[in-house]
Amino acid sequence: MKINLITLGCSKNTVDSEHLAGALREAGHTVYFDRRQPDCDIAIVNTCGFINDAKEESINALLGQIAIKTRGRKARRVMAMGCLVERYKAELSQEMPEVDGWFGTKEWAAIVDAVAAEEERAAGADKNSRESRSSRKSSKSRKSIGSASSGAARPLSTPAHYAYLKISEGCNRSCSYCAIPLIRGAHRSRPIEELVEEAQQLVQGGVKELIVIAQDTTYYGLDLYHRRALGELLERLATESGAQWIRLHYTYPTSFPADAIDAIARHENICNYIDIPLQHINSRILSSMQRGIDREGTLRLLASFRQKLPDVAIRTTLIVGYPGETEQEFEELKDFVRSARFDRMGCFAYSPEEGTPAEGLGDPVPQEEKERRVGELMALQEQISLEKNQARIGRTYRCIVDRREGEMLVARTEYDSPEVDDEVLIRQSRPSIRQGDFVWVRITDALENDLMGELV
Repeated sequence: MKINLITLGCSKNTVDSEHLAGALREAGHTVYFDRRQPDCDIAIVNTCGFINDAKEESINALLGQIAIKTRGRKARRVMAMGCLVERYKAELSQEMPEVDGWFGTKEWAAIVDAVAAEEERAAGADKNSRESRSSRKSSKSRKSIGSASSGAARPLSTPAHYAYLKISEGCNRSCSYCAIPLIRGAHRSRPIEELVEEAQQLVQGGVKELIVIAQDTTYYGLDLYHRRALGELLERLATESGAQWIRLHYTYPTSFPADAIDAIARHENICNYIDIPLQHINSRILSSMQRGIDREGTLRLLASFRQKLPDVAIRTTLIVGYPGETEQEFEELKDFVRSARFDRMGCFAYSPEEGTPAEGLGDPVPQEEKERRVGELMALQEQISLEKNQARIGRTYRCIVDRREGEMLVARTEYDSPEVDDEVLIRQSRPSIRQGDFVWVRITDALENDLMGELV
C-alpha cells in the first residue's frame, strides 16, 4: 500500500511517525511524509492535542483528507492517530464518521494490522488469506515499532543530516495547565544502551546532528535507574554515538541535573544550547502552575547556566494570560525578559485544557488582552534578538547547511535548532557544498531572526 503519513505538532510526534513508518515499510508498504502526496491508498494523520490552535490544525488536516477521499482522489482511506485521538476518540468518531480508523498514542501495532487488512480488502483476497497475511505482517512489525534494537530501519521525515532522539515517553510532572500526562501517561525512560545504539544507527545512516527530546528530558532515568541520568546519557552519546552535534531540548527547571551542564561544558560536540520552557517568573503564578520552582530559584538556575557555560544560548517559552495574571504580574514578566535577554523565546496565550487543575480557575483574562500581552513580549524579544545578532557581525562560526535556495545556502550555528530558531543566509555559494556539510561562515549582517554571512 502507498501510505501518506502526515505529522502535526511537536518533534515527539515526528519521532513517533518515523518509527511507525519503519514498521510499515518493513511490512512491505511505501510511506511518504508529504501531505501534498498525489497518489496514496491511505492517509494517516498523526494529530496534536496540546493547545487549541494545535487541535484546530489537526481537525482541519483530517477534514482536508476527508474531502480528498470524498472526491475520489488520492487517499482511499483516512486514519487518525496520536494525542488528539487519545483524548477525544469518541467525540471525533461521531463528528467525522468518514474517518476509517482511530488510534491513540500507544496503538501503533493496531495501525499496522489495519493497513494490512486494507491491503487484503483492496486485493479482494479471501478471509483465510487475509487473516494469514495480516497476522504474519503485524507480528513482524510489532517488534520493530519504537525499538532501535529490532533491526527495523527508522526512515527520517527530517532532512537526512539531523534527527530527533526521543529518550523517554510520558510525563510525571503535574503542571496545572498541561494535559500531556493525561494523554501520554507516566514517564517511561528508554535504557541508555538502547539509545546509544539507536544514535549510532542514525549516525551511520548519515545523521550529523542529534536532537535529544522527551516530554521532560531532565527527569530521564528516575524510573529505570532511580537517579537522574541525563548527564550520563549525554556523556555516552558524546563519546560513543559519533554525532558531530548533540543538542538538548525540553528540559525542566525543577531539580535540573548539574552533571548535564558539566557534560555540555566538557564535550565540544554537545552544542552550547539549552531549551528550557520557564513559562513565567512571578512566584504566585509559578506556584499556581505547580512548576515546583519560584522566581528566585529560576534566577539562580539561569545564573548557574551562564557561569558554567559563558557562551550558552538559552531558548525558553512563556505563557501569558494564565488565570488571574494581573497587569503588574505581566509587567514583572516583561522586566524579566528584558534582564534575562534570552537568545531565543516563544510565547503562548493560555488556553484552558479539559481535565487539568487550572481548568477550575476559569479563563478570566480576555482573549484580546492575552493577544496584546503576547504581542508586547514578542516585540520586546525581537529587539533583544536583533541586538544579540548584531553583536555577532564580524565573527566566524562553524555552521551546518540545512538546504539550498537557488544560489543561496541556508545554514545554522550551534546556537540554533532547526525549524524554531535563526538561520544563516549565505549568498556566496560553492557547487561542491551539499546539504549537511559543515562550513565556516563570517557574519556580515543581521536581522531580528536571521544572520547573513560569507564563506571563509
